[in-house]
Amino acid sequence: MGWPSTTLTGWTIAFLVAPYGAEQRELASPWQAVVESGGLPRLLSTAPGRVQAVRSEALGDTFAVDGLVAEADPAAYDGLVLPGGVANPDRLRLDRAAVAFVHACCVTGRPVAAICHAAWTLIEADAVRGRTLTSWPSLRTDLVNAGAHWVDEEVHVCREGPGPLVTSRRPGDLPVFEDTLVTEFAHAAAERRN
Repeated sequence: MGWPSTTLTGWTIAFLVAPYGAEQRELASPWQAVVESGGLPRLLSTAPGRVQAVRSEALGDTFAVDGLVAEADPAAYDGLVLPGGVANPDRLRLDRAAVAFVHACCVTGRPVAAICHAAWTLIEADAVRGRTLTSWPSLRTDLVNAGAHWVDEEVHVCREGPGPLVTSRRPGDLPVFEDTLVTEFAHAAAERRN
């Protein structure tokens, strides 16, 4: 797949999803990119047990939760990935602990990557004001109303903030989203450790 085998070695990357509704491709494929780059992905959610992913509107696989977001310390993670799916970020933005975790990751300069509808969670965490990003097209008005500049691109990296924000529009953008995520997270990691 082209990911350097040691790029994220020693890095722990949080993947945050609700108990139901994460788009499976947007969870599993970036997760694999992190693994193949030497990173350690950890699945956080708002409830223990397993999360139910979806494939478009059909049920997908379930995935084991590594920790509760309400108990997670953002300082223990080197980056954050927010998969999409319509129901997933809609549920996350109603959970205070999830919103607080995302906000903390963003304001402390950790690299954050969000795809598709995941921008809803970023909006709720007040992490888009003054930033440029892309998303599923129907979120454009929500993002603009929250103070963001919206662009229609496969992937966009915004460095106008505490840390890099990598965003993409849809599952079809996953290859470039993953390559950019790994590159940006590795670059941010190197800068934080120097």
